[in-house]
Amino acid sequence: MRKVGVVTVARSDYGIYLPVLRKIQAEPDLKLHLIVAGMHLSYQFGSTIAMIEADGFEIGEQVDMLLSSDTPQGISKSMGLGLIGFSQAYARIQPDILVVVGDRFEMHAAALAALPFKIPVAHIHGGEVTQGAMDDALRHSLTKLSHLHFVSTQEYAHRVLQLGEEPWRIIISGAPSLDNLHSVRLLQKHEFEAKYGLLLHDPLLLVTFHPVTLEYEQAEWQTTELLAALEICAIPVIFTLPNADTNRGNIVRMLETFVKNHASAQMVDNLGTLGYFSLMALATAMVGNSSSGIIEAPSFQVPVVNIGTRQQGRVKATNVIDTGYRRDEIGVAIKKAIQPDFRESLRGLVNPYGNGQAAGRIVERLKNVTLDQRLLAKRFYDLKDVSFTGVN
Repeated sequence: MRKVGVVTVARSDYGIYLPVLRKIQAEPDLKLHLIVAGMHLSYQFGSTIAMIEADGFEIGEQVDMLLSSDTPQGISKSMGLGLIGFSQAYARIQPDILVVVGDRFEMHAAALAALPFKIPVAHIHGGEVTQGAMDDALRHSLTKLSHLHFVSTQEYAHRVLQLGEEPWRIIISGAPSLDNLHSVRLLQKHEFEAKYGLLLHDPLLLVTFHPVTLEYEQAEWQTTELLAALEICAIPVIFTLPNADTNRGNIVRMLETFVKNHASAQMVDNLGTLGYFSLMALATAMVGNSSSGIIEAPSFQVPVVNIGTRQQGRVKATNVIDTGYRRDEIGVAIKKAIQPDFRESLRGLVNPYGNGQAAGRIVERLKNVTLDQRLLAKRFYDLKDVSFTGVN
């Protein structure tokens, strides 16, 4: 059997992986070896490893790498600990192929540690751009560390090609998180309230705001402007907590204070895929800078107010309203998002990230790709039709 190592470091990537994990688990020629790390193992982030076990997955390895510090030094040290931890895990389990997703610093440590072991790496969601975050550099670096590329759109496939990857290595799979829509029954309002102990008002804003890692010095100001806009709009909100990025702690403290002082504001640590998708479907609009507003939200035809630069450069459907960081700009965008005519205009919206068939394409390739020297020994693919001006 082919041993497939899959690295998951947070609830966000686990939701993306879930359909792929199910497909691997059901494939008789593949053996799933789940490597759990990062935020999953932290009490501060809800110890979501328990959620993975509750879904029936066996944990193959645990890599405890995340320091409590959210300073630049703390993040860098966590990356170093991850490199050590993943290398020890690979020495023990020796996967035939490794699967990583996205752009997190934890994922980068996992792929980098695989390099000396000559473990082929399959990367999901490469080629995308998030100009406001250090994730942008990490994602493209992951592309160069990887041997197979499962991209979500044609545009992203072309960008991976620009990075010098050979065409046969690139598969347009779509976004695997959308496969979940075929396998989960979304909760109705009363079911959601009973399960999570949250009150769903009408209207309701789902707010997820992460640190913008290339602008982390401005995190407090950016959050202040967001909260001021929400206060002015006076619409009930449910906050989800930000990722483990630089200056996360300051954002969390500000959200906690806002919730304490506003009866119509609520906050939740972790909803899981079912809860988050259900809340997305029930919300009047989403506000913040989460990739879920770009990738998954179009399938729910829910308006999204996308704040700032964190998602700048990504392919976006017409449900996304881009805005700056100032409270007046955010307020105008929220007012547009909740207008009945704007919401009506989203009926029949086609999600540019696919039709929910990604997991099958990914697992088929993982099963059938030849694990040989051709896969491991990467050649740089030059684009022949590009010319430059300058001195020869």
